[in-house]
Amino acid sequence: MTTTDPAATSSIPPAHAGVPIHATSEQLDSVKYDGSGLVVAIVQEVGTREVLMVAYMDREALRRTLESGRTWFYSRSRQEYWQKGETSGDRQYVEKISYDCDGDALLLQVHQEGRGACHTGAYSCFYRDFGEVQA
Repeated sequence: MTTTDPAATSSIPPAHAGVPIHATSEQLDSVKYDGSGLVVAIVQEVGTREVLMVAYMDREALRRTLESGRTWFYSRSRQEYWQKGETSGDRQYVEKISYDCDGDALLLQVHQEGRGACHTGAYSCFYRDFGEVQA
């Protein structure tokens, strides 16, 4: 597995440090990963509670997120780790991470920086509704 390298020569402003989050071994052991070693990670803006995106984490991505206080994910298509915002500047600083009653989904409450979370440039990846005519 490789790690996506930030664009060293871009005009993206430097990131400030995130705040690490402490998790106990018992809490970490409660997370249930699928057959590919992944768990769904739902990302929500802490202030508005708007769902911004859904991605996947493995143990290493979760560890990196907890240690750095910034979101890290595992790309299933590229088979590599990526830190949200390193190439776009649209960074996410983690306020809180919760796991659901079954342990098979994570909720990351973040402070979204920049334009938003979606690679299309939209603030949220959930900007299309069924039954609504797109103008």
